Amino acid sequence: MAALGTAFECPILVWMITLNRDYSLEEYNECYKLVTECIPGVNFVRAPNDANNFRDLLLSMLPLLMMRHRRIPRSKWRDCMSQNGKHWIEQDDLPPEKFLSSMIGYHLAKDQSLLGMAMTQGYQKKVINIGLGIQHYKQPAQLPLASYIESQQHKLTPTELTAITSAETSEHLLWRLYIILSLKLAYMRAIGQSVAFDWARLEFDVDKKSATADGHALTGWEFRLYRAKLGVARGTDPPKIVEEEYQCCVAFFRGCDDLKFVWYEDAKALESWVQFITIDQMTKVIPKLSA
Repeated sequence: MAALGTAFECPILVWMITLNRDYSLEEYNECYKLVTECIPGVNFVRAPNDANNFRDLLLSMLPLLMMRHRRIPRSKWRDCMSQNGKHWIEQDDLPPEKFLSSMIGYHLAKDQSLLGMAMTQGYQKKVINIGLGIQHYKQPAQLPLASYIESQQHKLTPTELTAITSAETSEHLLWRLYIILSLKLAYMRAIGQSVAFDWARLEFDVDKKSATADGHALTGWEFRLYRAKLGVARGTDPPKIVEEEYQCCVAFFRGCDDLKFVWYEDAKALESWVQFITIDQMTKVIPKLSA
């Protein structure tokens, strides 16, 4: 697994959990016990039969896994949060000259069978400006495609809508939609906004590699885009493997002089900073995460 690198580079890492199968009651109980004991201030309602509740538990475990991988005991770090919900981690027992640049900013996101954590390290005011957007690629089951696009129109600008609807196939149309929505979601989360934010205040022109918020260019931002394809076991006797696809985006404010869209379509390039973890791998390390 790649290291975070030096504090001044603010390298980005993403860990993603794939919910590739159903979970057991024993697994739920182990996760619930870990989260309630090791994460102060978390008030999880115990709901073993609620799949979304289990997803939230696994998502909450990602910071524990990340710090365990860095071999930092749970008693030696604190999870801090700003007034608008942006998280960063502070570490104890560091020399004063290293403390300020050792902050780890992160953001947690989920959609259906994919959970994720985007993180970077550096100075607190910089590392908290990170966001992760995940969009499940799905064909509307009963709704006509035109009606589905219309239902998403309030999130789009006229320029974006034109770019989406000019696609030659329905598949390309949906991918264009989810690319734009993942970009907006990642940016909104990076600046500490909820989904109640007016999405249409943002405009992304992917072809021209431009982006604006309230008409102002998003200079200094970096957007990393990639797709994830999962094989998910559904049902029983025997379970059926269903293929799911997701459009993902990480937004981070680097403060540079331009705007960057970086596309990752090569598996090896993606593996250098994105790692996928299964339910089995997560539950296997539970005994180590509380140490």
